[in-house]
This record gives sequence, structure tokens and C-alpha cells, in this order.
Amino acid sequence: MHELLELAKTAALEAGAEIMKIYTDPVQDFGVEKKSDNSPLTLADKAAHLCIVRYLQETGIPILSEEGSHMPYEERRVWNRLWVVDPLDGTKEFIKKNGEFTVNIALVEDGIPVLGVIYIPTTDILYYGIVGESAWKQIDEKSIQLPTPTKHEGFVVVASRSHMTPETEAYVADVRRMYSQVELISCGSSIKICLVAEGAADAYPRFAPTMEWDTAAGDAIARAAGKQVLDVQTGNPLTYNKEDLHNPWFLVE
Repeated sequence: MHELLELAKTAALEAGAEIMKIYTDPVQDFGVEKKSDNSPLTLADKAAHLCIVRYLQETGIPILSEEGSHMPYEERRVWNRLWVVDPLDGTKEFIKKNGEFTVNIALVEDGIPVLGVIYIPTTDILYYGIVGESAWKQIDEKSIQLPTPTKHEGFVVVASRSHMTPETEAYVADVRRMYSQVELISCGSSIKICLVAEGAADAYPRFAPTMEWDTAAGDAIARAAGKQVLDVQTGNPLTYNKEDLHNPWFLVE
């Protein structure tokens, strides 16, 4: 598992470097296209995908990537082990150039995320974890075990910058009735899950559509840090490699 973690970390860092070449190019227009679901796709998404696949295919473990070809469920259902990858999570934030995008790589076994890596290229911060062991945050090549003893007053909710919904606003209103001091932080991509995993935020409600590759890596890191990502309807942990790759609404806490 540790060898797979190191490979995933290397893949994420290299993919991040490919993304930053495009992000920092002053004459680059990002080559923005629209996918079938009307979500954006850029040259950076494609470059990061190719880079990650180049590393992960060495393992012989199947890869489910947002930017790859998605095998029919009849084929995927026999995969008891697979990589779940979002080469560039937060493409809208990438296009806006606000820096809030990530590279997400997870290893899923029997529907459960067991290993996760999230890299933030603009800040060179790397989160990673193995469920059942621990999670870490790497800054300047120094790793800190999560959750860290982060001090904040009241209750901190982190929410999506691009996908705020009435249901999320209602959740925040409920929290305000329970706590005298509530802070709302908005940011993009899987950074939100990382903020809860490290203890900088108390909850991340996501009452809007997401896909498995949006959450698998963060879910693994959260679990490794002693947090949980729960289906808001059932209260059960999220599962992966489902026939329908959409996630239910969930709460990270």
C-alpha cells in the first residue's frame, strides 16, 4: 500500500506540474471545450490525465478517470480494486484563475476508498492518507499528521464557491441556530474536504451534484484522519464504483 501511495503522490505532483505549465503561460487560452454535461474541459485536464495514467497503468490496476473512457458497469462491477482519478478538480476555478483546483487520486477496494492523494498545484500543498493508518499534509517537503490542532472559535462551515444551493444555505441557517458564532468559508474543488480533514473546518455540506472522482481521494484522506463522509439521506459512508457514478448529497464532518 505504501508503494502505491508513493506512486500516486509522484503522479499527482507530475500532473500538477503539467497543469501549472498551462496555467502560467501568458499566451495560453486553456483550449476550453464543453463536455456532454456542459461542464468545461481544458488542455490542462487532458495533460494531467495522460500524465497520471502513464504512472498508474504500471500497477495493472484499472483506472476510472473523469477524462478517460468509462467502462460499462458490467465490466467495472468485477473490479474489486481500482484507481479513481480527477486529473483537474475545479476546472471552473482553473479557468477563473483563482488557484482553487486540485489533482485527485484515490485507490478504491470493494467500493471503499482506502488511499487518497490530493495536490494543490498553486500552493504546492499535498494531502495524502491511508485508511486505517493516518493522513498527512505536506508543505515544503515536511509532512504534518492530520488532523492538526487547528484553533478556531465557534463552528466553521466550508461550502462550494461555484455550487451554493438553497439546501446548503438552509443547512448553514440551522447551524447558526445551534452555535452563537458560525463562519462560512467558500472555496473550490476538493480543498473543502481537506479543510475538514485537517481540522480547519467543522463541516462541509454538499447538497448539489458530484461524481465519484470528485470525492474519492478526499473521502480516503478524511477517513484516514478520523473524519467521515456520509450520505445525508441514509447516514452511511459513500461507496464507489457504483453503476451510477453520481454521488448522493453528503456531509463531511
